Amino acid sequence: MAATPLLVRDIGSFHVGGRIAALTGLPLRERLSSSGGPVHPIDPNGDIVAGQMYVQYVQLAEPKAPAPLLMWHGGGMTGANWETTPDGRPGWQMFFLRAGFDTYVSDAVERGRAGWAPFPQIYPEAPYFRTAKEAWEETFRFGPPGSWHPDPAQRRPHDGLRFPVGCFEAFLAQSVPRWGCNNDLTQRAYDALLQRMPSGAIVLTHSQGGNFGLTAALNAPERVRAVVSLDPSGAPDPEARDAGLLRDVPHLFVWGDFLDRHRFWINTRPGVQRWRDALSDAGCDVTWLDLPAAGIRGNSHALMADDNSDAIAALVLQWLAERHLAGAA
Repeated sequence: MAATPLLVRDIGSFHVGGRIAALTGLPLRERLSSSGGPVHPIDPNGDIVAGQMYVQYVQLAEPKAPAPLLMWHGGGMTGANWETTPDGRPGWQMFFLRAGFDTYVSDAVERGRAGWAPFPQIYPEAPYFRTAKEAWEETFRFGPPGSWHPDPAQRRPHDGLRFPVGCFEAFLAQSVPRWGCNNDLTQRAYDALLQRMPSGAIVLTHSQGGNFGLTAALNAPERVRAVVSLDPSGAPDPEARDAGLLRDVPHLFVWGDFLDRHRFWINTRPGVQRWRDALSDAGCDVTWLDLPAAGIRGNSHALMADDNSDAIAALVLQWLAERHLAGAA
């Protein structure tokens, strides 16, 4: 059965954050703008904008949710993660639009349509590029250590993995360069985005976006209606930040499978657990949803791309509805 068309009021985009930065001392260059065209002399010295974030929004004609949903991606990725799954299914953006939420999908500083700045002139170090082996064996937990192979027939995914491994190349194509020196720029841009939400917003994050979302809630608790963190790869330090500021902000943490088989996650998860405990001790409404413990096994780090992604989105939607943050179906 064909899905009912969405009634959309507006689709658009904007950039938020960033600053003017000056480039100096660079040699003159020549540029060929189009094949067969003239060569133009170029002076690369001058002022540019750096540190901006791209935001694309879809606003419904009759939203049902009381606040929009901000969708923040993980490290080395872009907002494309939320739009369509690598195997071509509608992504979480469409799921939550159909559930009645206005959505704001970001490409964070240095990612995708946000663009990036020169290094070392503006960014002090070179970027990282994610390899297929890292994605497969470590970060996204598609297979155990030693299981990656360039030949798809020789790759060994985890038993019961829910990610559609035949579409791994399509997923890897979503990866973009990432810099390790821009956390402050990125946090400022996310904080600035929240300031554009006069009625507040629900912050939905994945992986590296988790720490940014949890910190953004601390920086503006009056603007955040709830925080949903999928497999967050970091969290604020409870020795440095006051979790008590978030007593009125409910938090949902959602975790996939195979976490105890990958060094990155063995080393990462305890820091998030400490922040969860600090939130609980402060009287915050905290839900820690471990999917395997709930009988839902096989999910990778790419929860929004796994073959049961809609079922996980439905659990998030139910949690929001129980807190009166989702409209009636």
